[in-house]
Amino acid sequence: MPVSFETGDIFATPGLSSYAHGCNCAGAMGKGIAVAFRQHWPAMYEAYRRLCMAGEFAPGDVFVWEEGTVTVFNLGTQLSWRTKAEYGAVERALSEMLREAEVRGVPEIALPSIGAGLGGLEWPRVRVLLEAFGAATPIRLRVCETFVEGVPLAA
Repeated sequence: MPVSFETGDIFATPGLSSYAHGCNCAGAMGKGIAVAFRQHWPAMYEAYRRLCMAGEFAPGDVFVWEEGTVTVFNLGTQLSWRTKAEYGAVERALSEMLREAEVRGVPEIALPSIGAGLGGLEWPRVRVLLEAFGAATPIRLRVCETFVEGVPLAA
């Protein structure tokens, strides 16, 4: 299914129940959209932190959190907040996320421009990756390309 690149705020969009974001593997969600994920799902953050501290979450891994009707895919895109994200890690994590989403029957996932903000990757290159993965899956990927706080996503 084609990827939609949208403007708005994934957390202000009614009807969404599955989200993804890129994160480091050092147990920190202290900047960017990761802070909002930590605030929305504090128990998820604690479980993620424990995985990282135990050395059980590496670049390319996906930590899936289910809470009520919500599914969150935490994508390991970079080793720590001090290092840049890696294209290979983004690719592996996207592949695993989509596999996990299919198993769980997730029809759509909202996500930011993973790896391209604080992760330091080139957005045009990440966008091409997302387009390729989107074309190969029945799962709708709704990518927030331009963040506008409090405004529902719109193409």
